[in-house]
Amino acid sequence: MADIDSITQATRDSLGRVAIDLQERFRGTFGLETVRDLVFDSYIELAVTATVDRWLIVGAERFADQRLRALIHADDHSATRVPGVLFLCVHNSGRSQMALGWFAHLAGDRAVAWSGGSEPEGEINGAAVATMAEVDIDISRQFPKPWAMEFFSAADVVVTMGCGDSCPLVPGKHYEDWELDDPAGKSVDEIRPIRDEIKQRVIKLMDQLEISHA
Repeated sequence: MADIDSITQATRDSLGRVAIDLQERFRGTFGLETVRDLVFDSYIELAVTATVDRWLIVGAERFADQRLRALIHADDHSATRVPGVLFLCVHNSGRSQMALGWFAHLAGDRAVAWSGGSEPEGEINGAAVATMAEVDIDISRQFPKPWAMEFFSAADVVVTMGCGDSCPLVPGKHYEDWELDDPAGKSVDEIRPIRDEIKQRVIKLMDQLEISHA
């Protein structure tokens, strides 16, 4: 397992530059030390399952960015705050990514969502990507990642898909468990029914949260 002491100096320098860029993006909200700690932690979390090391710097930046935005959402108590949803499965490579794709597509800026896994894979399921592309939803830029407490803090609803007791139970959150077939190892033809069922469940969830959908 990766830890901060195992990170090379060259990687530390790259992560330091990422932290500076991110802090500039969130200037006035987070200090550099907070951002830097989150960037390094994101790198270490992703390094556990990464299959392509050269991608890790970009992945750490994107993961840290999502976590910082989740912190902002969790601290938003304004009347204009939109609902937040967290989709969780085991590998964060299929079901939860497809649900996130549908939710983002249908909700637009009327809600916000995140995804994570209890045992993230090294890469997203290519057949799931292809199946979603058939309905003009691009999830190819998504990446498997562990669940983060920042996501739980920001979410109003947590949707679990097959992760059972390995998904943490956070008091004060509304949980839903969706029993869905795992697309792992399945063909595009076999995943289409899963994709379509996820869409219907997402629409039902949005109706419950009174979010209009496209």
